[in-house]
Amino acid sequence: MGSLLVGGLVFVFLSMATSLGLMVRGRLPDHHLNAESKDVIRLATAVVGTLSALALGLLIASAKSSYDNAEVEMRTAAARVLLLDRVMAQYGPETDKARQLLRELIEKRLSRGWTAETIDETSGNAPGEYQDIEAVQADLRSLAPRDAVQHSLQARALEVSGMVAETHWLLVESGKEGLPWAFLTVLVCWLSLLFATFGLQAPANPTVLSILLVCALSVAGAIFLVSDMANPYVGLIRVSDAPLQFAIERLGKP
Repeated sequence: MGSLLVGGLVFVFLSMATSLGLMVRGRLPDHHLNAESKDVIRLATAVVGTLSALALGLLIASAKSSYDNAEVEMRTAAARVLLLDRVMAQYGPETDKARQLLRELIEKRLSRGWTAETIDETSGNAPGEYQDIEAVQADLRSLAPRDAVQHSLQARALEVSGMVAETHWLLVESGKEGLPWAFLTVLVCWLSLLFATFGLQAPANPTVLSILLVCALSVAGAIFLVSDMANPYVGLIRVSDAPLQFAIERLGKP
């Protein structure tokens, strides 16, 4: 589900909860909303408000952690690709085919995007990225080193290519995680309860209604940010592919 859609739905739910509170307020007898009743309502909703704040804080921290980890993974992957290319360049012209395959892998990644939904799929006659890196590894294994230096470079290249392949499969395994939707659903229910009590106690004048709508929009914006950052390779707030752009400019150089 798109982050904008999630944020929009949260705003709708909170607005409906506020409206429901206002409707119920108009139907309740006056003694149900006297000073003592309002004090009890405030005490009860303070507990829910505290729980909601803690839950939202945990979601924000989790989403920020996911985004930061993805950014580190992007930079690490780009650095490993550059290292692999340089090791193959030092080996000699026998690795030209493998270096070209490596460049094609990065070009494919930039054209498709770096998500679990795209890096494993095939397009026409083009293989998936896992097949590209396996082809690079096959070319490296087929090399016949002439001396100890080339043998060391071959072993190093195979080691680094293995780390590149590992990064691929880690992304595939973690790409479906996203937000804990059960946690988010409970949080939205708590927030809806809070806004319903706001409407229950608030006088129905334009100033109060405007403030409540702005508050609902602010909370929905926070949920949008959490949802967007929890999927760091797609959406409006995404990890930059600048490291891969930097890498492809330097691949294949002597």
